[in-house]
Formats: sequence, structure tokens, C-alpha cells
Amino acid sequence: MRKLLDKTIVVASHNAGKIREIRDLIGPLGFEAKSAAELNFVEPQETGTTFEENAMIKAVASAKAAGLPALSDDSGLAIDALGGAPGVYTANWAEREDGSRDFAMAMEKVEKALREKGATAAESRTARFVSVLCLAWPDGHVELFRGEVEGRVVWPPRGTSGFGYDPVFQPKGFDTTFGEMSAEEKHGWRPGDAEALSHRARAFKLFAETCLGA
Repeated sequence: MRKLLDKTIVVASHNAGKIREIRDLIGPLGFEAKSAAELNFVEPQETGTTFEENAMIKAVASAKAAGLPALSDDSGLAIDALGGAPGVYTANWAEREDGSRDFAMAMEKVEKALREKGATAAESRTARFVSVLCLAWPDGHVELFRGEVEGRVVWPPRGTSGFGYDPVFQPKGFDTTFGEMSAEEKHGWRPGDAEALSHRARAFKLFAETCLGA
């Protein structure tokens, strides 16, 4: 495993919510983060069929373009009753014809698909959020870290915090959705903590322990 020595890294994303969450996680550890969006990098086509492949595509592209280490996240909601969908296509379910993304529409699509499957009872709506972080260096070396959190899909959506599908995902052991949690409640993790809640925070914990010695 390669240690990260640079204190400036690129967040390889054009997703404002994702950039904000990653900055929240790395900021307390003394890192300055520039995003691919701020640097006007072209967003690469995510042609992978796994979270790992897509995370690598984004991180490697930004690392080479910036000449700096780049950290990317590829994440999604995998619903058991839908055979793991939307999975790596989680963002695609939110796409409109004009190229914009509408996650209210995406959540309605998920609910419609679950009802078509007859998955209306809580026990039939199990799901997990998955996050794979990829840290890439300009020379092409990469490290991958995967985090998952189990839960279920609820309806109607609850809460206005977070982004994406957060208002319909209730993590196991909680009465609130990610959309009802503060940023600190959702992914607050610091070195020394035994556990992190969100999928992204769990992946970040592995990244910090492996590459930062946190």
C-alpha cells in the first residue's frame, strides 16, 4: 500500500454533493481539495460495469490531468428486490432528456419499480448503499477502498439533508433516513473512532487508515 504524502489532492468529481462530503471528510486531516469541476476537467465517460472500474476511470483521469493525486468516489444504491438495481446506474436513473439530473424523479422510479415487484412490506425493501473510493497518482498507481451500509428503502421520502437518494434510505438500526441526518450524523468519522455510519465514511475510514496512517 502506498502512503499519501501530498497535502493537496483533486476530488475527481463534478457532483457538488459528493465534493462537499469528501471535503468534509478530508478537511479535518489537513488536506486542501480542488475539484475536477473547479479545474474545468472534462468529465470522463463512466463505462465500467462495477463501482471499482468507474471509480478508477475518474481518479486516473483527474490525477493525470492535474499532476496531483486524485480521490474519486463511485457509489450507488443496490436494492435486493430489484436484483441490485440501480447499482452502478444509480445516477442514470435520475437523468432527464436535457442531461440534467432529477433525484426526486429517480426516487419515484425506484418506488414504482418496487411496487411492480410487490415489494411493499418493509422486509422486502432491503438495500445497501455502496461507495468505492479510488486514490490515484499521476503515475497510474491506484488504491481502492469499498464501504457498504445496509438498510431499506422507505416511502415517502423523508428529510432534505444530503443529496441523491438519501431521503428514501433508512440505515439498519436507525429510525431516520440519511435525508433526516446532519452531515455529522451521517458520515462523521474521525481517527480513533471504531466505526463510521455512511458507506462513503466507511470507505474513507479504510482509505485514511491505509494511506494516511490515521
